[in-house]
Amino acid sequence: MPSPTARSFISQRLRLHYADWGNEAAPPLVLVHGGRDHCRNWDWVAAHLAAHYHVIAPDLRGHGDSAWADAGGYTMAGFLYDLAQLVHQQTQPPITLIGHSLGGNVATRFTGLYPELVARLVCIEGLGPSPQMEAEMAARPIETRLRGWVDEQRQLAARQPRRYAAFADALARMQAENRHLSPAQAEHLTRHGVRQNEDGTYSWKFDPYVRSWQPVDTARDDTRRLWGRITCPTLLVYGTQSWASNPALDGRAAYFGNAQVAMIEGAGHWVQHDRLDEFMRVTLAFLQA
Repeated sequence: MPSPTARSFISQRLRLHYADWGNEAAPPLVLVHGGRDHCRNWDWVAAHLAAHYHVIAPDLRGHGDSAWADAGGYTMAGFLYDLAQLVHQQTQPPITLIGHSLGGNVATRFTGLYPELVARLVCIEGLGPSPQMEAEMAARPIETRLRGWVDEQRQLAARQPRRYAAFADALARMQAENRHLSPAQAEHLTRHGVRQNEDGTYSWKFDPYVRSWQPVDTARDDTRRLWGRITCPTLLVYGTQSWASNPALDGRAAYFGNAQVAMIEGAGHWVQHDRLDEFMRVTLAFLQA
């Protein structure tokens, strides 16, 4: 696979890292990873796209080689601003945008905010909780949610990044997290997902505080309004073996004006890893249509 160049940009005083596969004369394409992940998880996807696009992939704040937020707070507004700054500073829109999980959530909201900046959107399991899960969360009173968040923050304040005695131990954890990964995929993702500590142990690069989601998010109707503002062709990709709810069946796809849903057989939540060839076949057909 071609190796990207490490670059950085500034957003809210944070120095954020992104990988750049070059080909600056080509149309820009931005890849946005999910929670507790990193930009180099896109290497296989970038290898298929770098000949035709200027591919860049940021490490979200608190992830990979990007800075951690001083206050330990990670909000959707912060992630949205970072993406807006990356697009503003480092690209010439309109862009093609592909996001996975948390990154897909960021990508869809960004596209709804700035529909004129995005030519095509691919969202991989990135619409957030299913309507059923949203209803269950909304049924919890605000005081319960806020008190739970405070308790969670206190627990994270006392939590140190986990240390693995050897790289092989971190690799085993990666393999346990996603049984679909090949040994080569797991090794690559672990290699770029850990840093070696001074004592020789290994820890994941992400800030432990990214485990905690904000207690109050954008209202459900407001999020759906953003989806409805998206004007570009949109591809919603889901795995048939994932825990995520199919948006074609639960009604969420209907909020998009120009979206299609692709279900990838044999894939879990990390569709682009679990069935790379099929994911690329579907994605390239969509991008080239």
